[in-house]
Amino acid sequence: MDAALFQFDNSYTLLPERFYARLPPTPVAGPQLVRLNEPLARHLGLDVERLHSPEGIETLAGNRVPDGAEPLAMAYAGFQFGSWVPQLGDGRAILLGELIDRDGVRRDLQLKGAGRTPFSRMGDGRAVLGPVLREYIVSEAMAALGVPTTRSLAALLTGEQIMRESHLPGAVLVRVAKSHVRVGTFQFFAAQRDVEALRLLADHVIARHYPSAAESDQPYLALLDVVIDRQASLVAHWQLVGFIHGVMNTDNTSIAGETIDYGPCAFMDTFHPETVYSSIDHMGRYAYRNQPPIAHWNLAGFAQALLPLLDDDPDAAVAVATEVINTFQARFEAHYGDGLQRKLGLGDSQSGDTDLAQALLDCMAENHADFTLTFRRMCDVATQDSQHDGPVRGLFENPEAFDQWAVHWRRRLLADNRSDSEREADMRQANPAFIPRNHRVEEVIRAAEDDNDMAPFEKLLSVLARPYDDQPGSERYATPPQPGEVVEQTFCGT
Repeated sequence: MDAALFQFDNSYTLLPERFYARLPPTPVAGPQLVRLNEPLARHLGLDVERLHSPEGIETLAGNRVPDGAEPLAMAYAGFQFGSWVPQLGDGRAILLGELIDRDGVRRDLQLKGAGRTPFSRMGDGRAVLGPVLREYIVSEAMAALGVPTTRSLAALLTGEQIMRESHLPGAVLVRVAKSHVRVGTFQFFAAQRDVEALRLLADHVIARHYPSAAESDQPYLALLDVVIDRQASLVAHWQLVGFIHGVMNTDNTSIAGETIDYGPCAFMDTFHPETVYSSIDHMGRYAYRNQPPIAHWNLAGFAQALLPLLDDDPDAAVAVATEVINTFQARFEAHYGDGLQRKLGLGDSQSGDTDLAQALLDCMAENHADFTLTFRRMCDVATQDSQHDGPVRGLFENPEAFDQWAVHWRRRLLADNRSDSEREADMRQANPAFIPRNHRVEEVIRAAEDDNDMAPFEKLLSVLARPYDDQPGSERYATPPQPGEVVEQTFCGT
């Protein structure tokens, strides 16, 4: 007998059944593999050849439940755009089970677009090709950029047409995550005053993700502390690459510190701190500038959910939680400041560095400079010689504004005891040449949906797999959109 396709080692199913609903994926009409992430599959210890087989495709699409799987839809709640929703849950996703990868890390294997669940509300439980390709592209680009993220193992067509604004090709995304536990998972049980469930969930998260917290005299306070730091680091990563999540609800905030639930996400072209792409963010709640304070707000919600575990005295629990929550801003600024130093080519931290960086960002915003290209082109001119500044200063509507700022920057570089070549090499690993620009992602989706042409998708993925490398012949993927190519809104896809 052949070995099982997946060697599952499930832990979430050991929790009580009020944590989830058990059910299999809903079969699809005609599954077709669009793309398999073969390097990721191998890292998960999977047989790539078998995944390409009819058995593998049927399993990835949800038509076949593999041995060892215990499929379920997770229960959670959340604050969506600041409004409380007491029950959300996996409305179109099924967790097949958990795998141990080659590094010994436990990973969830989830099918997104796997059909209706008890949490679907009015939804059909399905996904369509465009959003599946977007999540595949952006999540894999984030991984290549070094940003903590869920991963995409496979994308498949279902052979069905799904009704959204029109009939669109149905699809399934096979997603891999350290876990799918969210701030909203804790809030679901806190709202029900189910302290036993909160304790079981916290113990599960500590054992799975943060075992060092179990050694603390106050393990649940230690859990809060480490989750705050992971989120501060994650959002700093987002800011440093110009990424806008688009829907930072508490049900989209991963306890494991990964970027999760790519919907109307986008990378900025022209820099401005108020930038919003999401078609459903009418008030700019989740604009680029607001991502750090919103993360702080979400974490305050996590702390509130944990209060019954922190101290039997409610006032004492609030006091210790508040003290830890109030460290978020300093932690974020430390992570973000370290990243900005690298982007500017500074080897150490000195007084005035924050003001120097902010002055550049202000200048970029005022002069409609491209975020990614500005920093990338600065890698080539981080010397005391300004005669080669043309490519970067040309990104600014008023090039002299960059010239004036660069005088202060180069004066600061003199204080660093590093060679120009060492500085340039370091900057090139902090400032990507390639990001998933919105117009290129849209171009890929249009080719796939309208012309059944996956070649642009494959080419874009190959470029984004090496974001920090110069790739001669791929310059079109690094350039900002022309006026007629600008994507002003991105969409959730549900």
